[in-house]
Amino acid sequence: MPDALLYPYVLAPKTVPAIWGGDALVRRFHKPGDPHAKLGESWECWDENCVANGPLRGESVAQLRARLGAELLGNLDPAQIFPVLTKIIDARDALSVQVHPGDAYAQRVEHQPNGKTECWFVLDAQAHAELVLGWSQDTSREEYERRVADGTLGDILRRVPVSVGQTFYLPAGTLHAIGAGIIIFETQQASDLTYRIYDWSRVDAHGKPRELHVQKAGDVLDFHASSAGAIVGLRYTLEGVERQALIADPRFIVERIQVPTSLRRLTTEGRPLIFMTLDGGIDIRSADGAAHLEPYQTALVPALAQDLEIQASGAEAPVMFVTPPARADAMEERLQTAGIEPARIDAFLRQFTG
Repeated sequence: MPDALLYPYVLAPKTVPAIWGGDALVRRFHKPGDPHAKLGESWECWDENCVANGPLRGESVAQLRARLGAELLGNLDPAQIFPVLTKIIDARDALSVQVHPGDAYAQRVEHQPNGKTECWFVLDAQAHAELVLGWSQDTSREEYERRVADGTLGDILRRVPVSVGQTFYLPAGTLHAIGAGIIIFETQQASDLTYRIYDWSRVDAHGKPRELHVQKAGDVLDFHASSAGAIVGLRYTLEGVERQALIADPRFIVERIQVPTSLRRLTTEGRPLIFMTLDGGIDIRSADGAAHLEPYQTALVPALAQDLEIQASGAEAPVMFVTPPARADAMEERLQTAGIEPARIDAFLRQFTG
């Protein structure tokens, strides 16, 4: 194949309108779109994002899968869509109360390859902002359907206050909603399967309520009372980079890393890497090329990129760092390599087991 194609790909985002969205994606995060429109999401890394730099400019991630195969994806299947989707979500108003199915239900009922487990890192939150995260008490399908019908579902929704920097893990089957005044960075399985349960009596631009999916939601909901809260991250240093492990799911790893002003060499571990800068710029280099990221830009690095290096372009830069693991124990291996004590590793990983 041609040389010099395994370089950091800066990805052009796609903004998505939403009834609950605001103007922060354009005005604050400099995403494309009308600043007067209600924009809810900026899709940062997914199968249809296009490369904005270098010799592969204009090609989508899907086209890169077909062209590069294992050189982009490592052990992931190049015939399947890119397995994760990363987003910035601007919830000026509350999102609907909803749930996502797991892989088995998605395959059996929806004839789709996977369901949707996701996680949220809070980028901004107004005072008193809150999430809906599970039930406040044990319930049942019968009670759930009765409360949807009589309008009392809100009485058993569990509301959780949020603040900037918190991380929340939402396995498939978790009842949830992002509340008003919250901006998050989301990592999810690449799926659009959402079962809407309650939409705060809203109507769309045509004066009609949005469709609800009460029966399918009932098929997949976890009806046990929830005690889930913010994830307790694990701080460590690897390859000279300070890291905070946030999410260890078999489908994706999420960390917040602090990129230093001095050059640091990274290994890809044979997996594609996703970087989204926060409040600072960084430079990413490989043997085949380089890329510069301004704040809140995203880059995808191929699994087999060689001589990978990162460096903050000004002051130290915080970066969201996402990896679709090829193995379920990928985070454990990373922490072991860093020399973290087994008891600390176990305590962190227990947050992601049922």
